[in-house]
Amino acid sequence: MDMNPFNVGGQVDKNWTLFLDRDGVINVETVGSYVTSWDEFQFCDGALQALRSLSDIFGNIVVVSNQRGVGRGIMTFDVLKDINTHMSQSVIDGGGRIDKIYCCTAVSDDDHNRKPNVGMAMQAKQDFPEIDFKRSIIVGNSVTDMEFGKRLAMHTVFLTTKHEPFALPHDLIDEQYPSLLAWAKTLTAAELV
Repeated sequence: MDMNPFNVGGQVDKNWTLFLDRDGVINVETVGSYVTSWDEFQFCDGALQALRSLSDIFGNIVVVSNQRGVGRGIMTFDVLKDINTHMSQSVIDGGGRIDKIYCCTAVSDDDHNRKPNVGMAMQAKQDFPEIDFKRSIIVGNSVTDMEFGKRLAMHTVFLTTKHEPFALPHDLIDEQYPSLLAWAKTLTAAELV
C-alpha cells in the first residue's frame, strides 16, 4: 500500500532515528479519552512485531507523545511513567526496543514541548547528539505529528488509525499506511533487496 514515490526504505540505516507517536501508533487510541492505567493499555495489532523489526534498522527509536491528561489532572505523572515503563518492557520482551520516551503533559498548545512544537525533538537531540533530523522519520496518526516532523525536515509517515486517508501528494505527509506494521513491512522488504 505504498502510495508515495518518496519512500525512504532503501536509504534507512543505523544513522537514522525513528520518532514515534504513542497513542494510535503503538497502542490502541480511544479518541476523546486517555489511557489512564496499564490495565487500559492495548498494543495495536502487529505493533510489537513492527518494533522488533524496526529495532534492527534504526540507530535510535524514541517516542514523542502529547499527554495532556496529566496536565488536566485526569491521571498523575507517576501513572503515565508506569504505563510507559510497562510498555517499554513489553517491547523489550518482544525483541524490540524504545531508547527513550518523551511526554509533554502541558495543557497549553503554546508549550514548546507540545507537538507540533519541536521541544521534545530538541530534548532527544540533547540526549542523543548523533540525531540528524534530515535522517529521521516521524510516524504518527495526527496532522500535528506530521507538522512536527516537517518543521524539522523529517520524513513523515501518517497512520490512518483515527482519520481517513489523505489525498496524496500532501504538503505534510510523505507516506501513509493503516498501521505501524504495514509501514515496517515496506522497510524490511527494502532492507532485503
